[in-house]
Amino acid sequence: MKILAAMSGGVDSAVAAARAVDAGHDVVGVHLALSRAGGTLRTGSRGCCTIEDAMDARRAADLLGIPFYVWDFSERFRDDVIEDFITEYRAGRTPNPCMRCNEKIKFAALLERAVELGFDAVCTGHYAILVDTPDGRELHRASDAAKDQSYVLGVLTADQLAHSYFPLGDTPSKAEVRAEAERRGLTVAHKPDSHDICFIPDGDTRGWLADKVGAATGDVVDRTGRVVGRHEGAHAFTVGQRRGLSLGVPAPDGKPRFVLEVRPVTNTVIVGPKEALATAEIAGERHSWAGRAPQDAAFACHVQIRAHADPVPARATVEDGTISVIAETPFDGVAPGQTAVLYDGTRVLGQFTISRTVSAVPVEA
Repeated sequence: MKILAAMSGGVDSAVAAARAVDAGHDVVGVHLALSRAGGTLRTGSRGCCTIEDAMDARRAADLLGIPFYVWDFSERFRDDVIEDFITEYRAGRTPNPCMRCNEKIKFAALLERAVELGFDAVCTGHYAILVDTPDGRELHRASDAAKDQSYVLGVLTADQLAHSYFPLGDTPSKAEVRAEAERRGLTVAHKPDSHDICFIPDGDTRGWLADKVGAATGDVVDRTGRVVGRHEGAHAFTVGQRRGLSLGVPAPDGKPRFVLEVRPVTNTVIVGPKEALATAEIAGERHSWAGRAPQDAAFACHVQIRAHADPVPARATVEDGTISVIAETPFDGVAPGQTAVLYDGTRVLGQFTISRTVSAVPVEA
């Protein structure tokens, strides 16, 4: 195949490109410039579109003997990922920018250009497995559960999966990928993995949002509506948060309280006991199927609400464009704006953005 290898400058994408070359494909490397004001150097495992990352990707491509280009996707990244992130927080939702980047940039903008240029597939260093069946291509969990990235790929459609290539999916461990990189002479063999939000390199999400969204004081209330504290900006709080609440009124039982809900319209933060984070039901829209859709309107599945959360057995129902999920055991700390990914065993069925939650614990007067 003619393969376009997305090379971030990290070890995973470099080894993925190398394996594509070994498999006999015609490979071209490309580095995505997602910020026009990217830093010169990374700070440990933080950073986005640094010159160092671009140079690491170029060195890897040179070692592999493949052509290499840098494509400027900064405007698309700003509009589809960063602005979406800000808009979601303004609405009191908790977005996942990695999901949006995969959906809008790596497997929409990049794949569209790749197909236009005659490439058969885009190769990335994601840990996930593609399985071709008589009913079409399926997306499955990686062999290494600790590195599985099928959750953040849950936004991919059948057409996008048909043009995807994930050479690392069946690798037993990340340690093996690093060892392979070292054997190949790749300088990124021991480069730290990126984490946190790439476009907030200092990790201060609260400060970054305060600058973008603005801070306004408001009330912190318990589940009965009683004011128990004040805050300096609802955007700074996420469901499940315990620290930094600055509550002036202790809970009746003396136990810590957690953020249960953020209401941007009234600039209010709702807090309560840890057990109230248990969520019995979730629902949402903006759904997509990773391959063939389920044949029945109601079906059993497992649902994962965060990249590293345990999947929860549940029953899903699709009606009038909305997916509702009732969990067999409650979800923990669900926030509107999060992505719920549905699985059938190891196979990804699809995903939706959570817009409504129902607590498993009734409100006590």
